[in-house]
Amino acid sequence: MNYLGHLYLAGSDPDMQVGGLLGDFVKGPLRGDYPPRIEAGIQLHRRVDALCDSLPATRQLLEVFPAPWRRYGGIVIDVVFDHLLARDWDDFHPQPLDDFCQTFYRALTGHRALLPERARAFCDRAPALRWLESYRDAEQIPRVLAHIGQRLRRPRHLEQAWPPLQPFAATFEQGFRENLAALTTAIGPTPGITRHPCLDVAVRL
Repeated sequence: MNYLGHLYLAGSDPDMQVGGLLGDFVKGPLRGDYPPRIEAGIQLHRRVDALCDSLPATRQLLEVFPAPWRRYGGIVIDVVFDHLLARDWDDFHPQPLDDFCQTFYRALTGHRALLPERARAFCDRAPALRWLESYRDAEQIPRVLAHIGQRLRRPRHLEQAWPPLQPFAATFEQGFRENLAALTTAIGPTPGITRHPCLDVAVRL
C-alpha cells in the first residue's frame, strides 16, 4: 500500500494516521521520539508492508511484470493500489475522499514541528496540490511513477513500466481487493468503517 492505503488502514485516529504516513519517512528503531499513538501508526505501517509483500495476490501480480521492471514491481503495485482505492473510495469508507484528506492534512499540520524534513515537505505541499485526492485520476499513475523513479538511488524512468501492464488491469483490480480484504482481516476492524461486501472474499494469509 502507498500513502492513501496506509491512512485508510490506520482508522479514524488522527495520530495513527500521521504515523501511517510517517512509516515511509521514519526508519530504524522507534525510541519514543514521537507520541505513542504516532509510533503505533508507524509500527502498523511496517506490519502492513510486510503482510502485503507476503500475500499471494502480490506474488501473482509480480509475475505479470516484464523482466526489466519486476524488481520495481512492489513500487508500481503500491501506486496502482492507491489509485484503485481513491477511485472506488465510496465503496470502502463512509466519509467522502475529499473530506477525509482535508481532515488528515489538518492533523498532519498540527504535528508539523515533529516531522522529519521530507515529511514536512509533504505536509506543506500536499494540501495545495490535493496530492492524495489526485490518485483518483488514472493519469496520475505514470506521473507518480516518474517522480518516484527519479528519486531512486539509480534513477529510472519508472513510468515506462506502466504501459506494458495495461492488459492486466483486471488482475490488478482483483489483487487490490484481495489484498485489502486480507489486510483488513489481519489487522482487525477499523473503527468507523463499515466493511463493504466486495471485501468479503476468501483469502489465505
